[in-house]
Amino acid sequence: MNCIIVDDEETARAIIVQLCKQVDNLNVVKEFSNAIEAIKFLNNEKIDLVFSDIHMPGFTGFDFIQTLKNPPKFILTTSDRNLALEAFEYDFVIDYLVKPLSLPRFLKGVKKAEKFSLKSPANSKNFDNENKTNSDHTLYINIDRRLIKIAILSIYLIEAKGDYITIKTDKKNYTVHSTLKKIEEKLPNTVFLKVHRSYIINIQKIIDIEDNSVLIAKDVIPVSRSNRPELMKRLNLL
Repeated sequence: MNCIIVDDEETARAIIVQLCKQVDNLNVVKEFSNAIEAIKFLNNEKIDLVFSDIHMPGFTGFDFIQTLKNPPKFILTTSDRNLALEAFEYDFVIDYLVKPLSLPRFLKGVKKAEKFSLKSPANSKNFDNENKTNSDHTLYINIDRRLIKIAILSIYLIEAKGDYITIKTDKKNYTVHSTLKKIEEKLPNTVFLKVHRSYIINIQKIIDIEDNSVLIAKDVIPVSRSNRPELMKRLNLL
């Protein structure tokens, strides 16, 4: 089985690496000191098993699990004995190992992972739907190696500026390295509309429309000629 290790403590990662070496069919592909980098990796690579700490700065093991679209099997490693019930609410969490880790207990967890099959396609579909429902309400953005959660409906405007976009919400603005196309794919199209090559707006937040522009909060946003018919179609006109 190919596996990765996610733990903010270098010593803890080194211990798990040594334990993995005691198992013939266990191959450590990569180590990560934070969950954000691990998420990026898992979005592009297929892994059989993840060894993850729970208490990590900024982004916990549970945050890590909840962010993954198609999670592999997990063995959680922690010094906290009190979170096992919460951990096993996730069907893909195979085992819960309390630090300091011992070889016999570690081997027992690995054997569980070898025998364990993830959910059937039907159940997996239900799980994916549940995750999609949750993702319809929130969006995570990466700022200074931290994942910040934003309520999607609090966003009223997204503006493209070169290689960056500015996400404006009711309370705060965020500038992240991304494109309009990428964020547009994550927004509900019943609420958000690209009205210009540089702007996506929340049509529920429109205050006024005049000629080829809309007023949202204090921002006057141009509406391109090609996008104006779709905007007018979306509005509840009297």
